[in-house]
Amino acid sequence: MENEPNSEIITPDLLRALRLEYRMNWNGVHGYSHWVRVRENGLRLAELTGANPRVVELFAFLHDICRENDIIDPGHGQRAADFAARQPYVRELLTEEELRLLQLACAGHTRGHIQADLTVQVCWDADRLDLGRIGIHPIAERLCTEAARQADFIEWAYRRSLGQEA
Repeated sequence: MENEPNSEIITPDLLRALRLEYRMNWNGVHGYSHWVRVRENGLRLAELTGANPRVVELFAFLHDICRENDIIDPGHGQRAADFAARQPYVRELLTEEELRLLQLACAGHTRGHIQADLTVQVCWDADRLDLGRIGIHPIAERLCTEAARQADFIEWAYRRSLGQEA
């Protein structure tokens, strides 16, 4: 796989397993390249905010794993949360508290909430900052953390979501 993340958590074996699980277009708007951008958004935000990078990184690769379509799929977040809890590799990597946060982040990532645990907020922001890929410019007021609301951070993420690497 091209552009595999250099990570102790997101290993080539894990990526192969996720590719087998993912039922949609691997190269589609909710597929692998989206997950990589959400990961980078999230890890940068985690560094700025003190959020848990392990949870943020797993969220990036799991939050859309159970999508059934690219349009409206209201149950996919909860399905992803349930999926994460069933996976032995997730249980091996995370503490019970980290797993709880990952499940909250996955289950709630499409609901538009902005109040939550800091790590959950960073997960949501990381995903929302990649909306340019579907023609939506992120709006600061809909982001959770002060770090994500910064105009320069929004523009950096937006350019990346359009394929204009910054």
